[in-house]
Amino acid sequence: MRTRVKICGITRLEDALAAVDSGADALGFVFYAPSPRFVEPAVAEAIIKQLPPFVTTVALFVNASVDQVQTIMAQTGIDLLQFHGDESPEYCAQFDRPYFKALRMSPDIDVVAETKRFSLARGILLDAYRPGVPGGTGEAFDWERIPSDIDKPLILAGGLDQSNVVQAIRRVKPYAVDVSGGVEAAKGLKDCEKITSFMNEVARAN
Repeated sequence: MRTRVKICGITRLEDALAAVDSGADALGFVFYAPSPRFVEPAVAEAIIKQLPPFVTTVALFVNASVDQVQTIMAQTGIDLLQFHGDESPEYCAQFDRPYFKALRMSPDIDVVAETKRFSLARGILLDAYRPGVPGGTGEAFDWERIPSDIDKPLILAGGLDQSNVVQAIRRVKPYAVDVSGGVEAAKGLKDCEKITSFMNEVARAN
């Protein structure tokens, strides 16, 4: 199976188009103000309007209010929701939009139990854990901790870049990989050459 790729933290049209040209399947837009990759909804709306078809757009939220999610959905026409905080299954399922849930690999997490709890999620994203930081740490975690019996599409995140994505795909065999910092020139600004190298390595792993 071909490993899908989501490139997250898009803040500029040129970065979005470079990602699409390199073969990315999905683009992520961060609507969490403390993040250095935060994008204003109006900017995301303008970028999304200029994308070609067959590219999935993903809105990332962290413990957002219901009104904020609904407003951004309406403004941007986003395809898919990503919840990266402490949201409950009931919260995530109320928006009449497909979603996936991010889980941070804390020492005591039961990934299988959490996956069952989010039974309506389209997939589960696993990310590195750092206390007080909801994501985007640039750190990898021990992939050996990932259970083999997760019954949803697995999206692997956390410290991926061109140097380790082949190893990650071959070891974990995820449905998709999610990269942000690993293809950046600076936080929130992508590097076209890094995007191309990352995508080439994903193709090599496949």
